Amino acid sequence: MPRRQSTAPTQPVVGTIDIGTTSARAILFSQEGIEIAKHQIEYSTSASEAPAESKNKEQFRRRSSLMRHNEPIFTSEGIAISISDDVEIENNRASVGPTLRFPQPGWSECMPVHVLANAVQCLVACLITLRKVNQNPDLKIKYKVKALGIANMRETTIVWSKRTGKPLSNGITWTDTRTAEIVQHLEKMTDDDRKEELKQKTGLPLSTYFSAAKLRWLLDNDDTIREEYEKGDGNLMFGTVDTWLIYHLSKERSFVSDVTNASRTYFMDLETKDYDDDLLDFWGIDPTKICLPKIVSSSEHYGSFAAPNLSNLGFHNKITPEAYEILKTITGVPICGCLGDQSASLVGQLAFRAGSAKCTYGTGCFLLYNTGTRKLISDHGTLTTLGFWFPTLEGDDAQPHYALEGSIAVAGSIIQWLRDNLKLIENAKDIGPLASQVDNSGGVVFIPAFSGMYAPYWDGGARGTIFGMTQYTSSSHIARAALEGVCFQVRAILRAMASDAGGSEDFLEEASSIQGSKRPLSKLAVDGGMSKADEVLQIQADILGPCVDVKRAKISECTALGAAIAAGLSFKNPEDRIWKDLNDVIEKIDGPTDAQNSFKAKLPDNDRRTMWKRWENAVSRAKGWLDDV
Repeated sequence: MPRRQSTAPTQPVVGTIDIGTTSARAILFSQEGIEIAKHQIEYSTSASEAPAESKNKEQFRRRSSLMRHNEPIFTSEGIAISISDDVEIENNRASVGPTLRFPQPGWSECMPVHVLANAVQCLVACLITLRKVNQNPDLKIKYKVKALGIANMRETTIVWSKRTGKPLSNGITWTDTRTAEIVQHLEKMTDDDRKEELKQKTGLPLSTYFSAAKLRWLLDNDDTIREEYEKGDGNLMFGTVDTWLIYHLSKERSFVSDVTNASRTYFMDLETKDYDDDLLDFWGIDPTKICLPKIVSSSEHYGSFAAPNLSNLGFHNKITPEAYEILKTITGVPICGCLGDQSASLVGQLAFRAGSAKCTYGTGCFLLYNTGTRKLISDHGTLTTLGFWFPTLEGDDAQPHYALEGSIAVAGSIIQWLRDNLKLIENAKDIGPLASQVDNSGGVVFIPAFSGMYAPYWDGGARGTIFGMTQYTSSSHIARAALEGVCFQVRAILRAMASDAGGSEDFLEEASSIQGSKRPLSKLAVDGGMSKADEVLQIQADILGPCVDVKRAKISECTALGAAIAAGLSFKNPEDRIWKDLNDVIEKIDGPTDAQNSFKAKLPDNDRRTMWKRWENAVSRAKGWLDDV
């Protein structure tokens, strides 16, 4: 007797593949931003490789947040690898070497095929969970994947063969500094006027950070890549992680890069949103000898999903027939959203409007300030980048949105230092309660410049310094001053960004008299580890003042959510979209203001101004600490 087909209504979900610097994850989101399924894999690294004689006994355990399921995902040499609540892989070839390698000091590489395989494995695990959910007889609806989005670490550079699809070298990650000599040489050979001209086009300084120097290094130092380049027969392909994934996950082998990633290569003109011959010439790149991906928006149909043949790419594990079967359930689903990770976080924080900003408190801090459709080149040490581009929408929402970006070297790592070096706390979560034992820092100012000061001060000679200690000073005062040191730097960057946007550097004091859209900053949306502590966010709100609300993300996976939003908005017909427009996104995901996640300044204005002046005084004294040594 044939199985009766389910007549339950379906609800669309969006799948996101999120490739980070140290892990990969896939998440299926509902219209409300709820995680229907999630799976994450932490990368193995060359630093964690076991000695050869013990590898056969090594067990790899990965924790999954999914329901229990035991379907095999990958096999190698006949050994099945299952996804369950606890996955044990008694197989030294499970990863066929690490995903991340650190072959020399300052070098950081990724294995492109492993990155792709991790993405596929995470996606399969989510689809297994989705199947389990849909089999629940009490569920009144059935979930169906309607679109796929991609978020990824930016600047990481991959070169591969068009004929085989295989990478021709390991990928060079964004943190890699092997290109320092190339950059230093260009710095010396380029006069200030030329540097300013380049900055106006790209929004970027000359740095090892961006993709151009990494590609130049490969062409100069990798014999295989250089030979293919010199042939100039169209076989050599360049891309960042988004390009690599879309190329191998699309039936059409779509060769594209979205503007938020392309703007970090140093090859793209921010105005034209296309490659610039002058920039390519500056780096000595001949576009007739290497294929560059087409630059596209963040939200459009790039291609239709099709499972990649990992074996053909040299991946030793075999994807099982069962895994291929479940991937068939999304064959043909459009891949239609793509954002670099920090831009994805901006979107996931729902910071859509000019004047909104987001801050991610990780090991360091990344701040993005939405400048709307205006491309602003910073005079205060921040970068200019593409925030997002959703062309299917209407009016200004359909235009490319730009952002200013600033970074802080030390944020969460200051808590690790207090824990591991000073032994002030046992666990990172103890920092908030310790700092809250006192109402203020007792006059102590902590400059956490362990490796110099980043934006907006840019002083490599500064060093971590504690000022103002007396016999009254306690561990609580030092802990509070350390947190304040991070929050003061956030304020300094936001002041610089607002000044670039045409406001006053003192806008945080003046904003009470500025109304509506004329305010240079409307809110600071926050996520990341430190944002979980209410005490930290109250300190941040007090330091920013009453004009800016600090709002913690309701959804922790803001980066993955941002790519899902980009995909969900991509359909030309509003009725086909997951969300009709940006207002619909906010209404469905954000909902009413949650007092538990919103923080307003409580500190008296005079106290805040005194603290800020004391901070600026401390910064001036900490600067140049190494200059005369």
